Amino acid sequence: MKAKPEARLELSEAEMRQYGYKVIDSIIAHHLGQEDKKPVSLATRKEMDSLLGESIPEHATPVDTVLDTVMEKVMPFTNLLSHPKFFSFVPGPSNYVSAIADALATGFNIFSGGWIASPAAAELEILTVNWLLDLYGFPQKRGGGIFTSGGSMANLTALVTARNIKCGDDFSKAVIYLSDQAHSSNIKAIRVIGFRKDQIRLIPTDGEFKFSLNKLKNAINKDRLAGLQPFCLLASAGTTNTGTVDQLPELGAIAKTEDLWFHVDGAYGGAAILAKNGKQLLKGIEKADSLTVDPHKWFYQPYEMGCLLVRNHKWLSGTFTEKPEYLKDVEGNSSEINFYDHGIQLTRRFRALKFYMSIKTFGLKAFREAVQYNFDLCEKVESILRKSKKWEVVSPATLAIINFRYNPIDRNLTEAELDNLNSKISEKVVDSREAMLVTTILNGQTVLRMCLINPRTTLAHVEETIALCEQMAE
Repeated sequence: MKAKPEARLELSEAEMRQYGYKVIDSIIAHHLGQEDKKPVSLATRKEMDSLLGESIPEHATPVDTVLDTVMEKVMPFTNLLSHPKFFSFVPGPSNYVSAIADALATGFNIFSGGWIASPAAAELEILTVNWLLDLYGFPQKRGGGIFTSGGSMANLTALVTARNIKCGDDFSKAVIYLSDQAHSSNIKAIRVIGFRKDQIRLIPTDGEFKFSLNKLKNAINKDRLAGLQPFCLLASAGTTNTGTVDQLPELGAIAKTEDLWFHVDGAYGGAAILAKNGKQLLKGIEKADSLTVDPHKWFYQPYEMGCLLVRNHKWLSGTFTEKPEYLKDVEGNSSEINFYDHGIQLTRRFRALKFYMSIKTFGLKAFREAVQYNFDLCEKVESILRKSKKWEVVSPATLAIINFRYNPIDRNLTEAELDNLNSKISEKVVDSREAMLVTTILNGQTVLRMCLINPRTTLAHVEETIALCEQMAE
């Protein structure tokens, strides 16, 4: 018995080749012509409904027609996060080799959950995780890790592990400490895994947006005296707002003295370790019990790819291993890692392939030079802004992030006027679609925030954008 030809969901060999070449040509054209496009796409829900809305199609549509529809009506209505003038949030520079690696992994439909399903996929994840363990000074034999969809899932996985190791089944009195600059994904993760708001301590930061160590110590002491259970300290290695790195050596020492799990969220800034002075900036990161890094940010990988590293791989397997009857025959031996036992997902993409292929293709040296270029570019931008009579640097170049505001010396504008003016500048720039540059709030001030981690962004791109801001301001 065979399914009808149309029910086999197949194309002919000739159709597959033609279709594949057309898709690859589209991707290449996108990579080569990105700078000629505008980085910002703007559309209302009504406009998108009008463009794409339809009932579920019962009958077939020619494959080329479907692809043409996507290229004409979908791709033009997405922001280009790898565009050299996309400066906001954390841009995703990506790279072509990793994009094609993702296509390979998806094309072969590789299941990367268990060893028996794909020994090579599991081995490449072990290998590339070991590369990262070595890079961050984590134990090679005892340490471990797992690739996740992003930093949010990596942080969630870390906190579930910390709760299990430090609290067991009863975490009713447990308390976790993080700064007011910690990424919002951490707060979301803490709430998702069952902690109440009153179990979260948001410690104020100092003038440099770093953890206030004295306030942290006071909070821990107060909670112990109240009969509560301090169990986890969460530090940032590169905050999203300012790129600030918390005092990792001091925080690590506090965590050790107080017997707290020490988690470092390096989703943004972890890759800075590749820069000349990055290792010094991240000194103390090797003392973390767990560390989040996001290869789809500053390691230039396509979405989705986060990573969690831990000092002891048994912490992960001891937290997440379940043994249902239907997986009994595929357990393997202890050296053959089933990554579904090291995290939340059972079904997993083959994320390690793109990291492996891009590192092998370009070499780590090229990645080091790219990260260093980002450092140098941001510092050059700061120098230019400081020499101008129109701009004020609010937070200096830190891990390729700089915050500044339009504040001409001769205008004597009030704080309210400055906030309104800089908000309007951002609004006008985004509306122009020439660049993506949005605001954030620092010390109660509305500022423009620029994140410069794209190695294809030049100084000219930045200067053109600053000139556009000045034009909008005037």
